[in-house]
Amino acid sequence: MMLRACRWLALGCALLAPATWAQQQPVDMPPLTPPAEALPPAAQEPDLYLEALQAISDGRKSDAGAILTRMVQRGARNAGELLDLAMLQCALGRADEAEALFVTIETTFKPPKGLQAIIDDQRRQGCIRWKRQQQWGVNVARGYDHNVNQGASNPNYSVDGGELTLPAEYRPKADHYATVTLDYVTDLSENGDLAYVQLYGRRNDHEFDHNTISAFGGIDHPWRWGRWKWRASGLAGALTLGGKIYQTQTQAQLRLTPPLPLPPSMELSLVSGLTHLKYRTLTNFDSNTTELRSILSHRGDDHFAQLSAGAMRDHAVASRPGGDRNGWSFGVSTRQALGHGLEAELDWNALQWNGQRSYSPGLIDAVRRQNSRTLRASLSYAVTPNSAIQLEWRAIRNKENISIFQYDNRIVQLSWRWRDGK
Repeated sequence: MMLRACRWLALGCALLAPATWAQQQPVDMPPLTPPAEALPPAAQEPDLYLEALQAISDGRKSDAGAILTRMVQRGARNAGELLDLAMLQCALGRADEAEALFVTIETTFKPPKGLQAIIDDQRRQGCIRWKRQQQWGVNVARGYDHNVNQGASNPNYSVDGGELTLPAEYRPKADHYATVTLDYVTDLSENGDLAYVQLYGRRNDHEFDHNTISAFGGIDHPWRWGRWKWRASGLAGALTLGGKIYQTQTQAQLRLTPPLPLPPSMELSLVSGLTHLKYRTLTNFDSNTTELRSILSHRGDDHFAQLSAGAMRDHAVASRPGGDRNGWSFGVSTRQALGHGLEAELDWNALQWNGQRSYSPGLIDAVRRQNSRTLRASLSYAVTPNSAIQLEWRAIRNKENISIFQYDNRIVQLSWRWRDGK
């Protein structure tokens, strides 16, 4: 019984503290079970207690409540199990039920001083009821874009009977720009459901036809099936270009994290998704894209690294130039804390698309092959606990077998971001 008391003293504050929205990601709990000989017979059965703790840690309060109901139905056999039930009731915000169990422990089992101290301390703290967690942020940036319009590196293309030359408006144009990003995230339920909204605007100093505004919103629902972690999400939004709606997008994703025998700092997930793009100012360019991607991540005390690789199929809704496309993607990203509020990031991404048929028979007979590489590096400094400044550099190299689609770009940006929540 005293082992249970020590366990609650060590875990009570962490388990009963309100979680922020960013802590809703499912994480594996460290081993909490004392030696089997120290546990009562009921606790050596399927461990509903640990299942309930895991559900609370994941932010799945409703699931924890269902598990707790099963524990109550099974019945507690001693003061230690009653204390477990009481503390779980308190963690779920059920103050009256927790107090009734505390009274039963005091009147029936006459608990020793250590156990009574836990009860008294919990009464002083009170039971924490679920409260909606929210976070909002602002990001303001100023930058320089060497190729605002993704102008062709080589504007000339040889065709039967001559050479095709692109007009000047399709050649690279450089400009300074400013951006503002607003985002908001909030809990929807006790079970870890989230909703988020992001608004983004970019204004160029001179190339106004390439000014953009976007608005996106989505929901996210996590759950568990045994030790398997699942997460479903949906997203919808729109993008304007030069003051007109250019594109709308809807997306559905499902993420699975199986219980593999990996180190605690590592996690492997599989992501499947379906994205529908509709172009408002172009005809025959709408598409449905399916994707299957694997993500391997490693998280340390002061660093984070991630590898991702995926295969994609882009199905043209109508008679799109080049028809359907198959592709693959690969990405590497790292983030490292440098101390004194400094943090560095480095990302590299590769994307390959292969068309199905000639891009434009009679004019461009080649089957389009797109090969894009992006390298990004940034250094940020935390000015306050809620704000930071960031210097970012990005290089894009889009190599294609059709020269008029090739382009290179470099972007340098200085931004300030602020986050707050409750």
